[in-house]
Amino acid sequence: MQNRSATIKRETIETRIEIGLDLDGTGETDVATGVPFFEHMLDQVARHGLVDLRIRAEGDLEIDAHHTVEDVGIVLGTAFAEALGDKRGIVRYGHAYVPLDEALSRVAIDFSGRPGLYYRVDFSRPRIGEFDVDLIREFFQGFVNSARATLHIDSLEGRNAHHVAETVFKAFGRALRMAVARDDRRAGDVPSTKGVL
Repeated sequence: MQNRSATIKRETIETRIEIGLDLDGTGETDVATGVPFFEHMLDQVARHGLVDLRIRAEGDLEIDAHHTVEDVGIVLGTAFAEALGDKRGIVRYGHAYVPLDEALSRVAIDFSGRPGLYYRVDFSRPRIGEFDVDLIREFFQGFVNSARATLHIDSLEGRNAHHVAETVFKAFGRALRMAVARDDRRAGDVPSTKGVL
């Protein structure tokens, strides 16, 4: 069975990031970014996506969390791309609806080889604790650019900003879980009429 894991390091003037990813995990996490709310969201992705995730990120948090959050998205997307390899034998598409009390979000992903983010999420306030909600979009933009995936994120209902964010990240995890699953009926095939993704 193919090993579907990756360890990626990225260092810039602004950040130092290392991510270990195992697509065939159980949802174990060991995440340290210096941004507590973001860590809580990344934990949701791993636990609901059933991927094992280890993240160590150091960034210029004295300025703000922007570079750290965006660069984690970039490195996580790169890790998914490496772990998936030629994408032979995967389902490719994933989607999920996730509710949390009054909030409901829908996420659909396609590991198509074509990066695209279609993000329709409105928040009732600009910050959740100390976390700037604009950074959520930056994280997902970084992810799709590096994973070369098409990602649709829609918040369908919700007043509580924390609930909205949590449904987005949980639905992302569930959609990932579906998309990266092995399709035993097409184990040797790339799931595309082009024969390549």
